Amino acid sequence: QLLEDKASLRLAQTQHALQLQKAMARMNNMVSKKKFEQLQTSLREEQCKAQQLQENLHQQAEQTCRQLVRTQEEHERLLQAAVEQAEGLQYNLRSAEAVLAERAAQLQDVQAQLSRNKLLIEDLHEENRRFAMALQVVELKQKSTEEKNQLLEEQASALKQLIGKITPASLS
Repeated sequence: QLLEDKASLRLAQTQHALQLQKAMARMNNMVSKKKFEQLQTSLREEQCKAQQLQENLHQQAEQTCRQLVRTQEEHERLLQAAVEQAEGLQYNLRSAEAVLAERAAQLQDVQAQLSRNKLLIEDLHEENRRFAMALQVVELKQKSTEEKNQLLEEQASALKQLIGKITPASLS
């Protein structure tokens, strides 16, 4: 039993030594009170900085949100202006198309009138050509008639002279 008790004692001593080593290792890993206070102060400072950064970030987020709202409102205003301008341009385009359609109809009417006038002019040219030919014939007839008149006048003059000579002789 003594041997068993010695063995138990050695086992207990060994376990105690191991526990002591573990405790010493834990103590070595532990920080002194001064170091702990420094670390705690540093932690508070870092927490304050983090809180300030968080507040700055929150302020920047709010500012960015307001700026985004302003930008979105500006974009909506510009979009509305663009839509209104597009509607105005569409109205102008429709008006221009209507004017062009009216002008095209007028041009078609004018073109039809020009075609009719062209036919009338061709008819007038043909009629003028016929009149010119008829006038030429009339002029030739007139010239021939004038020549005949001239001949007749000459014959009448000669006849008058002959009668003038014959009449005194027959009276005597």
